[in-house]
Amino acid sequence: MTDQSLQRRLAAIVVADVVGYSRLMEADEVATLANLRELRSGVIEPAVMRHNGRIFKVVGDGFLIEFSSAVGAVAAALEMQRATTAVEAPGDRRLLLRVGVNLGDVIDDGSDVLGDGVNVAARLETQAAPGGICISANVHGEIVGKIRDQFFDGGERYLKNLTRPVHVWHWPDVPQSILPLPECPSIAVLPFTNMSGDEADAPFVDGLTEDLIIDLSRTAGLFVIARNSVNGYKGRPVDVRLVAQELGVRYILEGSARRARGRVRIKAQLIDALGGQHLWADRFDRTVEDVFELQDEVNAKIVEALVGRLTIPKQRNRPKNLEAHDLCVRARRLTEESPQTEREAYMLLQRAVELEPSYAEALGLLAYNRWLAWTHFGEPEDPNRRMAVTFAQKAVDLDPNDAGCRYVLGTILAYERRWEESETAFAKALELDPNHADTWAAMSDMSVLDGRVADGLAQIEKALRLNPYPTCWYLCHLGQAQYAARDYEAATATLRREDTYRTNSRKFLAAALAQLGHSEEARREAELFLIAHPHFTIGHWLSSQPLRDASVRDHFVDGFRKAGLPEM
Repeated sequence: MTDQSLQRRLAAIVVADVVGYSRLMEADEVATLANLRELRSGVIEPAVMRHNGRIFKVVGDGFLIEFSSAVGAVAAALEMQRATTAVEAPGDRRLLLRVGVNLGDVIDDGSDVLGDGVNVAARLETQAAPGGICISANVHGEIVGKIRDQFFDGGERYLKNLTRPVHVWHWPDVPQSILPLPECPSIAVLPFTNMSGDEADAPFVDGLTEDLIIDLSRTAGLFVIARNSVNGYKGRPVDVRLVAQELGVRYILEGSARRARGRVRIKAQLIDALGGQHLWADRFDRTVEDVFELQDEVNAKIVEALVGRLTIPKQRNRPKNLEAHDLCVRARRLTEESPQTEREAYMLLQRAVELEPSYAEALGLLAYNRWLAWTHFGEPEDPNRRMAVTFAQKAVDLDPNDAGCRYVLGTILAYERRWEESETAFAKALELDPNHADTWAAMSDMSVLDGRVADGLAQIEKALRLNPYPTCWYLCHLGQAQYAARDYEAATATLRREDTYRTNSRKFLAAALAQLGHSEEARREAELFLIAHPHFTIGHWLSSQPLRDASVRDHFVDGFRKAGLPEM
């Protein structure tokens, strides 16, 4: 094939696929095939012809269609979706379509249409709701004012095997969650607005939000989104319908807080984003010293509204010193970012523990900080390793009901090769808080390095459902698990994502590229990784990681060596 035989053009691509086709075929092949033929001849082909399109590929239950106009493509997609109900079939056999529409560059080789424009359309189709349509932002820009139907802004999404995010819009214009709603009541707590006007009060208000999340997540019968995934909504106006759709929850709690003259005033409201109803709203006014009792009261009202009965988990220990609490809140977000922020967090946590030596969460974070220092950030193993173990155990002794402290202890004990104790600590963390996303993510790391790669993938997927907009290390563990599963393309796409690229995960990206045969790119990524992590050696990685499976160990070492990372 010569370059002259390839034709490039801008085209609107529609990808339509039957929902649950395999299940339908398994139930009744003859009826399903007959319904599919009727859907094609009676709905899809007429709509395509009326809007000057052409079907260029049919793959089983999927249709790939080209239009010269984005308006024509969307008009045809809308017509197809509305007409689908005209195909008579029992409810459990009715064919529904998912449709994706993209406007982009394509290549025509004479027998097929290929290229990025087609690939993105195919990924958009997977994001559409059954009976719905998902379009890219460039398509939406073309149809505004030309098509009367309204599309719902779904924001930017990372789609499978695409390294850049795609801004998506959905029809119908209702907040249908791309993430399946859990069976139990699901909630996200948005960052409370700081109404004091003083930026010095920001840690206090952030801590209020985060403590509510922690306490709600410990309540049996609730599904609670982790704090990292709500931080991005801080300080900006939001549409609660969109937030619920992005996070895959039904209920949203939003509120505000003001700290002034020794008192704290809170307003909070609980919203059913799916039904559009306000379930509960209240105002609270307490002394600052009573803030934790106030948190318990707000938490109890939310639980009562959602679960219908009051279930009280075992109480965590609360700090008595509010300055120590503010320091701890600030340190939570600094520890994992980089060697520089980790050192800043260390100083904050040291001060918090000086102010309140029995503050379990501060000691747990201090243990985690010292563990990161020697395992990932190049600080000396001695005395940081001993400090990590000591602080982690002390934190659990001080507060055995804090799932976060249990998770930190489980992680550190695994790196001490105290496997059974580590597994016990993780199990206890999930017993105390089944929504503890960090525990699920950390367990993925241990499972992969133990050779249980399928378990590791399932655990990190669970973590990402609870924390869909996570810190960088979640994506590091996902990429690590994908590499261990030898899915190098998926690992590369994950590890190139902006929210983990240029971090400690870059070594796995270099290894994945090396295994794909992209040697020059792999070595470039390895060199860039070493600029930020000059301490890294394969030998140190082997000695510090909780590796229990020889084949997994050798597989990672092979990738590191191929990428040119140093042995010692």
